[in-house]
Amino acid sequence: MSLLALGGCSDSPAENKTKSPQYQNPVFEPVIADPSIIKGKDGYFYAYGTEDNWGDGKGPRYVPVIRSKDLVKWKYTGEAFEAVDKPAWKEGGIWAPDISFYQDRYYLYYSMSTWGDLDPGIGVAVSDKPEGPFTDKGPLFRSQKIGVENSIDPAFYNDNGTPYLFWGSFHGIYGVKLSNDGFKVAGKPFQVAGNAFEAPYVIKRGDYYYMFLSSGSCCEGADSTYHVALARSKSITGPYLDRSGNDIVSTEGTVILTGSKKFAGPGHNAIITDDKDQDWIVYHAIDVKEPKMISGITRRPLMIDPITWKDGWPQIKNQEPGEKLQNAPVIKK
Repeated sequence: MSLLALGGCSDSPAENKTKSPQYQNPVFEPVIADPSIIKGKDGYFYAYGTEDNWGDGKGPRYVPVIRSKDLVKWKYTGEAFEAVDKPAWKEGGIWAPDISFYQDRYYLYYSMSTWGDLDPGIGVAVSDKPEGPFTDKGPLFRSQKIGVENSIDPAFYNDNGTPYLFWGSFHGIYGVKLSNDGFKVAGKPFQVAGNAFEAPYVIKRGDYYYMFLSSGSCCEGADSTYHVALARSKSITGPYLDRSGNDIVSTEGTVILTGSKKFAGPGHNAIITDDKDQDWIVYHAIDVKEPKMISGITRRPLMIDPITWKDGWPQIKNQEPGEKLQNAPVIKK
């Protein structure tokens, strides 16, 4: 990642304007997989990633947390959970954390799972500070109890005071209404997308709810086929339709981000908005020249790219990760 503040001096007023700061992907290395992001009440942006061992001799990081003032220069601040306070209601790693500010606290929904786990689950932890430490409130549900296979990849959405959780991974994407405190299931699960997807993420713009989803293989190094598709609905509960009007329960959505020659497997995204109301997609991808960590696991650094809106649909330039220098997000100081 690089950030360049470009400017110059000239006797000509037209040439004396300071150019916008620029950046280049990736914005954080070596890895922030399955990123979630929020702007804290302290004015900093915070991003959270799946539990990973970075291969630096410091062991696993139980949800690494990084912080930034401008969305492009990031600093590692620690972990969401202290080692002694890691959730212990089942064995497994803490995957795909999802951060929200709700009822005056920071809520971190997370998956507990292992590869091939027959009964993964989703839990929630809370903190008064975005950097944590977070206090675990235990599980919302496990796969076998909720009746949805591979129940991972949570995404919280506060719909005008009514909390919902969306989740799922290649066995259908589901949603459910939560209790007012966000700690329990308060309704029956409803399906919103089919088996082609995982990692749902919901935003609302105008009259529509937009659901971003990831498809393909996330973790095969340079051979990863991960990509991002989406659909929209006028109701939080669906149906979610792609750009051709097809329900994504039975189709694969409208693709908006795929791999490039330099970056493979872009996906598991979140969305953040800068101070000029520009939306940015935040996601991980894989540098094909450095696809794996020393441990052999896939190396997934953090990426951001601007979103443009056309005819009511979000788009990403060339449907590929940005590789060259580009204008940075506008953040008021």
